Amino acid sequence: MKMALGFLTVILIASFAPFAYASDPSPLQDFCVAVNDSIATVFVNGKICKNPKMVVADDFFFSGLNKPGNTSNPLGSKVTAVNVNQIPGLNTLGVSLVRIDYAPYGLNPPHTHPRATEVLVVLEGTLYVGFVTSNPADPNQKNKLFTKYLYPGDVFVFPQGLIHFQFNVGHTNAIAFAGLSSQNPGVITIANAVFGSDPPINQDVLTKAFRVEKNVIDYLQAQFWWNID
Repeated sequence: MKMALGFLTVILIASFAPFAYASDPSPLQDFCVAVNDSIATVFVNGKICKNPKMVVADDFFFSGLNKPGNTSNPLGSKVTAVNVNQIPGLNTLGVSLVRIDYAPYGLNPPHTHPRATEVLVVLEGTLYVGFVTSNPADPNQKNKLFTKYLYPGDVFVFPQGLIHFQFNVGHTNAIAFAGLSSQNPGVITIANAVFGSDPPINQDVLTKAFRVEKNVIDYLQAQFWWNID
């Protein structure tokens, strides 16, 4: 009897496991339109709800993704985000969207989304994309890189939290759209975070981590690191 009960308990826990790993909490109502942070008096994991009686259609609306982003920057790319900060009605719904514009040879540099998986679809141009796996259990193995050349209509997935990038390898502009599995995916641009933090990371840490001389770290920390969005 105890063995059967224990087996049943394991099955029940396993059946609920997928829900425990969801990026954003599931909604408990039709919608929870976000209140602007500047007027909120309560802080929660996400945003508090607007009175449903005050909700209007514009709370679920955004206009402008037909307009190209300004790629006149050192990276030659521009991410236009549409998350809960642009559409309050996305609050608790667990999705968001971005448009990414790339100048010729423009780069969306290595970065991660700590709270979301990303699904990218190319509309125009040719992109070289990829992501790197987390540290393998076997210390003799290296982090594996998955890459692909994408053309209009192609789709590629970047798993949640993994470092990934996109590079326009064409002579013309490129455009892609991406859906993300969080109302607020977050973004950590690797070079910016490591070499452009405020205050800067101790140089002894970086020289040992990257196995380079101090003058290399001096140079990198002195650069202007451009955020992608």
